[in-house]
Amino acid sequence: MSEGSQGIPWRPRFSGLRTFARFPHTTALEGVDIALVGLPFDSGVTYRPGARFGPAAIREHSSRIEYFHPVLDIDVTDYVSVIDYGDAPVVPMETETTYHYITTTLEPLVRCGIVPIGLGGDHSVSLPELRAVAGRYGPVALVHFDAHVDTWDTIWGTRYNHGTPFRRAVEEGLIDPERSIQIGIRGPLGERAELDQSRELGFEVWTARQVRQAGTSQVLAAIWRRVGTSPVFLSFDIDFLDPVFAPGTGTPEVGGFTTWEAQEFLWGLVGLPIVAADLVEVLPDRDPTGVTALIAANLVFDLIAVIAATRKEQRHGAADRAE
Repeated sequence: MSEGSQGIPWRPRFSGLRTFARFPHTTALEGVDIALVGLPFDSGVTYRPGARFGPAAIREHSSRIEYFHPVLDIDVTDYVSVIDYGDAPVVPMETETTYHYITTTLEPLVRCGIVPIGLGGDHSVSLPELRAVAGRYGPVALVHFDAHVDTWDTIWGTRYNHGTPFRRAVEEGLIDPERSIQIGIRGPLGERAELDQSRELGFEVWTARQVRQAGTSQVLAAIWRRVGTSPVFLSFDIDFLDPVFAPGTGTPEVGGFTTWEAQEFLWGLVGLPIVAADLVEVLPDRDPTGVTALIAANLVFDLIAVIAATRKEQRHGAADRAE
């Protein structure tokens, strides 16, 4: 058995505090590249509640994750320093108060150039995340994997919920829709206008069927073409996956993607200038097996590995230019 620096055996992975992938929990920011931040808020849902317990479940199921990513051939700790920053404060009954807390929690991270990765929570938390990110970078590109467009104007007369964050973000000048893309949209709608609304705002939209017909490589090419060199906010709703793979979510839609396909999309983003990201809509009580949270944890690690591989490319590129 391996021993720690003081001769004490390493703890087995089912013990100890539940930080993400056992990265250290700290609020000290010096030298940090990536910070995991729990966003345990689900008062913006329109159907099933429970995503407030998502961050805890994702952390629980991340305990077996090791730091070497075999597909990207990288030990992430060689290129990025990762911490678990803990959870942002939330007030379950107060959406706008919670938004304020999330934004103010993330602002010091973003100011330091740290990439925050939010663990949701329902998809409404993307709006306060974007407020923090745009405060440093201006309007960012959105790369959005989801079954739903989340660009409704209002739902039942309310402007702030998990179906409206990206319309609000466009209105507030937080994202540039002409540099943004939504992937995997599917499911029955109340009317065709619900699908058209994103395109009318300026987004490029790929339905699930279009993705299947085109293939992964063409969709990845579209992402790169669309984003260009803009800083990127990547948002991944777990219902991008088919409910066979991820039943623990609030608004499941059939005809979704496999875990392998989701990973293939993420692995293809090495080099993309990701400045913030989130993974949202995990409802652990809807999945007693825990597989949804397990998948979510591994997709978050894929994201960390993509950012680390991007830093590796940048470092080696700079070294080559110096020679």
